[in-house]
Amino acid sequence: MKPILEVKNLTMDFGGLRALDSLNLEVYEGEIVALIGPNGAGKTTFFNCITGIYPPTAGDMLISPPGEKTVRLNGLKPNHVTERGLARTFQNIRLFSNMTVLENVMIGRHCRMSAGIAGAIFRGPSTINEEKKVVRDSYLILEKIGLTDFVNEFAMNLPYGAQRRLENARAMATDPFLLLLDEPAAGRNPQETQELDELILWIRENENISILLIEHDMKLVMSLSDRIFVVDYGKKIAQGTPEEIKNNPAVIKAYLGEEIDA
Repeated sequence: MKPILEVKNLTMDFGGLRALDSLNLEVYEGEIVALIGPNGAGKTTFFNCITGIYPPTAGDMLISPPGEKTVRLNGLKPNHVTERGLARTFQNIRLFSNMTVLENVMIGRHCRMSAGIAGAIFRGPSTINEEKKVVRDSYLILEKIGLTDFVNEFAMNLPYGAQRRLENARAMATDPFLLLLDEPAAGRNPQETQELDELILWIRENENISILLIEHDMKLVMSLSDRIFVVDYGKKIAQGTPEEIKNNPAVIKAYLGEEIDA
């Protein structure tokens, strides 16, 4: 089977610092894959490379959306990466605080709109109908995510857990085939983390979206992941199923410690 994301020998240098060192990783359709490692291991740098924020020093980044041709991500701007089916959330919440919940999701739909500048100026029937569809589609996503009670609330007024869910909703609005989650459990209480676990599984099963996540919550990682990649100082030091990672002595010592027995 061909991977939907294939990263080959990805290297990223910042001056004399090598943040990623010939990293290889692949994600297959329908998978939930975790990328773990200590702070500073290069995990977020990896996300920034494949989403077009950083141009890598070396390596190839390829996507093969289901039923479509392979596309090389190298050199693409972030908005073009999104248009090709990769969506991401960030470790630090990046919502439009002074816009409503519905408006935040509508922004995510923008990359799927066909109306150009002329349509926005003259607002013909096709543009108006498209805008109405964006509203309907955005509300439907909020229904799926469980945020309709907040539809007209400003994003800044939402509880923390709901703000995290809104980030997921906005990412889903771009119609991705692969969703990149950067520490989605950060700052959540145990109940919110359990809800996140259920939400990620629901997205995979019901929306046919594959997941690649960075996460420090090992209980969440072990319960969700089909496969896990472990990095340290930008290098991949292990990969395998949760069971294989749990039983890897080097990984246990370096990253999991005693938590794996909890």
